[in-house]
Amino acid sequence: MNWRKLLLPLSMFWWIGTEVRNSFYNAGLFPSKKFNKAIIIVGNLSVGGTGKSPHVIYLLDLLRHQFNVVALSRGYGRKTSGIRVANYDSTAGEIGDEPMQFFNRFKNRILVAVGEDRVETIEYLNSNYQVDAVILDDAYQHRKLKSDMKILLTSYNDRYSTDCLLPAGNLREAKKNAKRAQIVIVTKCPEFPDLDEQISIHRELKIKPKQHLFFSKVVYSEIIEHRKYPMKLADAKHYNILAITGIANPQPFIDYLNANFNQVRELRFPDHYNFKPSDIQHIADAFKEIEGEKLILTTEKDYMRLRHEYMIVDNLYYLPISILIDRSEEFNQIILNYVQRFQTSY
Repeated sequence: MNWRKLLLPLSMFWWIGTEVRNSFYNAGLFPSKKFNKAIIIVGNLSVGGTGKSPHVIYLLDLLRHQFNVVALSRGYGRKTSGIRVANYDSTAGEIGDEPMQFFNRFKNRILVAVGEDRVETIEYLNSNYQVDAVILDDAYQHRKLKSDMKILLTSYNDRYSTDCLLPAGNLREAKKNAKRAQIVIVTKCPEFPDLDEQISIHRELKIKPKQHLFFSKVVYSEIIEHRKYPMKLADAKHYNILAITGIANPQPFIDYLNANFNQVRELRFPDHYNFKPSDIQHIADAFKEIEGEKLILTTEKDYMRLRHEYMIVDNLYYLPISILIDRSEEFNQIILNYVQRFQTSY
C-alpha cells in the first residue's frame, strides 16, 4: 500500500483551499488581468515531471521565426528576486535553471525573462521591448493572468486522471480544472498511441468538445554537448558514464543511458538542486573512481547549474532532448493562428 494514501483526509483541506481560490477567480472576486497580446500558458495539474521545458522550447522554436517571442518564468530556485532579463552574463543562480536553458538554446533570438509577478513582468516587457507573444512556463495555476491558450501537460505513465490531490497524491488542484485548458498533451509517450488507445485516453481524461488532445514523445539528441568539444553519441557509447541528475523524474534519462553506454553510475540529487562545493567535490571524487575512458553526463537543465564548476567542467557533457508531437501540423497551426490574431504592424 502506498503510505501517502493515509494522508487522504488532509487532501480534503487542500481541495477546500484550491476550490475556494478558483471560485473567487471564476466569480471575479479576485482580479485577473488580460493583455492584448498572445499569452500562451504551459503547465500541469501535478507537481513537476511532465516535461514542461522541452514543450516550451518547442513553442519558442515554432514562433521565433515569425514573431517577437518571450519565454517568461518565475525563475524557480534562483537566488535573486524581481524582474530579470537574461543576457550572456546571466547564470542559473540569477535567473533559474530552466530560463537559463531557454537562453542557452536560443541566445538573442528570443527574449527570456523572470519575475515572481507575471502580470507586472509582462507590463514591464511591453513597456521596454517589442513583444508579440509570451510563453509562460509552469503557470497553469497563475490565475492573476488571463489567457485563451492554456496548454495542460500530463505524463503518459502518470496521467492526472489516475492521481489525487496533495499530500496524498501529486495534484495541485482537482482534476476537473483540466477544463480550463484549450489543449491537453499526453507527454512522454513511449510511442504514439494507436487510434483505439487515443480514444480510450480521450474518454479517461474527459476531454471537452472545445479542447484539443495531442500526444508527444521525447527524442534524445545524437550529439552530447560540451562547452568546447561536443561528441557524437555513437562515438561515445564505449565510455563509462557518471550520470548527474537533479530533475523531478530522472529515471527515463537513466534508462536511456543504460541502454546506450557501457557502464553507468548515477548520482541523484533533488529537483532544481543548488549544488554545494561539497557536492562538486563528491562528484569529482566519484569520477576519479571510474576506470577506463569516461565522462560526466547530465541533463541540459542540470548542466545550467554545473557548467561553471571548474573541478568538473572539462569532463562535463549534457544530452539535449526535444519532443515530437503527433499531428504536429495541426498543433502548429492552432498555435500560429492564435498568435496571429494579436499581431500588429510596427
